[in-house]
Amino acid sequence: MAIEVKVPVLPESVSDATIASWHKQPGESVMRDENLVDLETDKVVLEVPSPVDGVLKTIVKATGETVLSQEILAVIEEGAVADATPTSKPSTGAAATAAPTPATEKTAAIQPATPTASAAVDTLSPAARRLASEEKINPDQVPGTGREGRVTKEDLVNFMRDGRTVTPATPAPVPAPTPSPGARPEERVPMTRMRTRIAERLMHSKNSIAMLTSFNEINLGKVMALRKRLGEQFLKTHEVKLGFMSFFVKATCEALKRHPLVNASVDGNDIIYHGYQDISVAVSTDRGLVTPVLRDAQNMSFAEIERNILDFAGRARKGGLTLEELQGGTFTITNGGVFGSLFSTPIVNPPQSAILGMHTIKQRAIVEDGQVVAAPMMYIAISYDHRVIDGKDAVLFLVDIKDQLENPERMLLGL
Repeated sequence: MAIEVKVPVLPESVSDATIASWHKQPGESVMRDENLVDLETDKVVLEVPSPVDGVLKTIVKATGETVLSQEILAVIEEGAVADATPTSKPSTGAAATAAPTPATEKTAAIQPATPTASAAVDTLSPAARRLASEEKINPDQVPGTGREGRVTKEDLVNFMRDGRTVTPATPAPVPAPTPSPGARPEERVPMTRMRTRIAERLMHSKNSIAMLTSFNEINLGKVMALRKRLGEQFLKTHEVKLGFMSFFVKATCEALKRHPLVNASVDGNDIIYHGYQDISVAVSTDRGLVTPVLRDAQNMSFAEIERNILDFAGRARKGGLTLEELQGGTFTITNGGVFGSLFSTPIVNPPQSAILGMHTIKQRAIVEDGQVVAAPMMYIAISYDHRVIDGKDAVLFLVDIKDQLENPERMLLGL
């Protein structure tokens, strides 16, 4: 029985997807729930599993093609058994000819890596290592764009999409020529779908929102003392570390309850005021920044917040977040402090109306009870849509955040 494999239903905010990589070819056996193909959207890479056991009969959409929700990707012959020594591959639909299919042409250009362990394997991200193994790609041939030259999954996907030929690594590679004095090397690469989407959203935010940023600073001495005093017990009890982000999420939820004007979204000419707090938390990955959502964060404990953020961060860097986890959100928190940022003006993530920016903690001199003392200080910022939120409300919201974090017992008592 022929079973059609279709593109999953994409959310309204994701119009289409691109065929990133086929993991099976016509004539090969497939098992139910085995990943057949990766689809790249402007937010995540989706895996499309086989719905049944059988043999992949036809690939309808080749690598690099753009597809829409519910379009047919392939056809599987359910219950069939692959020929152990096939003489020819099954037909690939209307596009089938004596020549290879487009997907096969690009795959055929990639020669297996040599058995010798590649030095570049150590620079692969986990998702890239899996794809390189499945596609038998020699990572020495793939330019890495990740941090410290790491080869990311996206690098491999782009490499295959471009149909570049991979040759086996030579035993004694010839060193690259030393640039001559005064040389100005440069490389031109196309924007990825995700980077293009980020650019579009940032420009939309800049051009359509009357954005303003207000600042304050927080003495985190009491929070740090609380973490030091109870951190070990918290870890033993909940099996997760007590970080700073859970304090900021809890303080944000409490402040949003008291300042509901900040917890708003714009829908055309309407303003939607949310009676719940779905907090988007910015997570940095090799592919760009993503903002998974803590649903109903106002009901979460400190431990639940820390577990969810840890889970989001791990799966985001492996490309394992779902589209649903990235949709929605009524307010965003971003922490540039993990990279050393002292001060910034974060950009609002439409249709939300505000975003809180955290920054690095620095020991600075402050006056406390008439005495100059050193204290762990953090600058915080709120960027907001001035069409929706007045300056007074934004400033009072930020002061509320400051008051809670300088007196953490307030949030523990719901004050």
